[in-house]
Amino acid sequence: MNAAEQAASKRNAGYHAAELVEDGMTIGLGTGSTVFFAMECLGERIERDGLSIVGVPTSYQAAIRARRYGIPLSSLDEHPILDVAIDGADQVDPDLHLIKGRGAALLREKCVCDASRRVFIVVDPAKMVEILSAPVPVEVLPFASVPVSRRLAALGADPNLREGMKKDGPIITDNGNFILDCDFGAIADPGGLEAAITAIPGVLECGLFTACRGKVTVIVGEEKNCLVVSLH
Repeated sequence: MNAAEQAASKRNAGYHAAELVEDGMTIGLGTGSTVFFAMECLGERIERDGLSIVGVPTSYQAAIRARRYGIPLSSLDEHPILDVAIDGADQVDPDLHLIKGRGAALLREKCVCDASRRVFIVVDPAKMVEILSAPVPVEVLPFASVPVSRRLAALGADPNLREGMKKDGPIITDNGNFILDCDFGAIADPGGLEAAITAIPGVLECGLFTACRGKVTVIVGEEKNCLVVSLH
């Protein structure tokens, strides 16, 4: 798939998810290029049809983009239960286990995912895999990054502190923390690994999303249409 085909796939997935949004809904807004296509469509629906929605963004980047498209914003304090979240993923396996966090927003994304009744995951076909194997992002307190790295290595990871581009030193998340990207190779038990990682003191959250799969619908954008996958 070339760049133009990938962009078309992402746009189709994002627009398909946005068309499923109904008037009056509160929506979690994930971070990433495919979700931004969904925001673009929502903005068009607001302007064209008078769609009334409220968005809860998962990052400063998502908030900036949502405002650009005219989407009214709020927070989980005001809307602790969301109708739906629209988000992306780095990888999706056949059981709808996810790896997320390439945009370093995984902690807020998991909070929004947990608060949502339904979750639309929008991806291009390259994100669908037989077994999860991408590096797992782990958000960690800077105070504990070295001991956490040692514990993650004991679990079989090769943890690497994510560094910034056009910035010296590590990436700092919207929550003021570091990201450790952890290569475990092929992940045979995503749920077990998620539990083991999040049990480490100093870990805020990891990019394995396994508990939410019952409410997840994956929308796979193709060049001309979409494939919709769910467990229900």
